Amino acid sequence: MSHTIQDKSKLLARVRRIKGQVQAIESALENEIGCADVLQLVASVRGAFNGLTRELIEEHIESHILAADSEDARQRGASELIEVIRTYVK
Repeated sequence: MSHTIQDKSKLLARVRRIKGQVQAIESALENEIGCADVLQLVASVRGAFNGLTRELIEEHIESHILAADSEDARQRGASELIEVIRTYVK
C-alpha cells in the first residue's frame, strides 16, 4: 500500500490547512491589507507547502527506496524522486 494512502488523513489535513492559508491571502488582498501582512501570509504558505513536500519526499525515500523489495523497485523509486526534485528546483 502506498504511503500516501496510509497517511491520507494526515496529508489531507495539511493540504486543507494550506488551502485555508491561501484563502487568507486572497481575503487580505481583497480587503487591501498592508503589504507586510500579505508577505507574512505568503511566507506562511511557503513554509507549510515546503513542510508537506519534505514529508512526502521523506516517505517516498523510506517506502520506495529504503524498503523496496527489489533492486528494480529501488531504482524506480530513486528515478521518480530525481524527476520530482528536478521539477521542484526549477
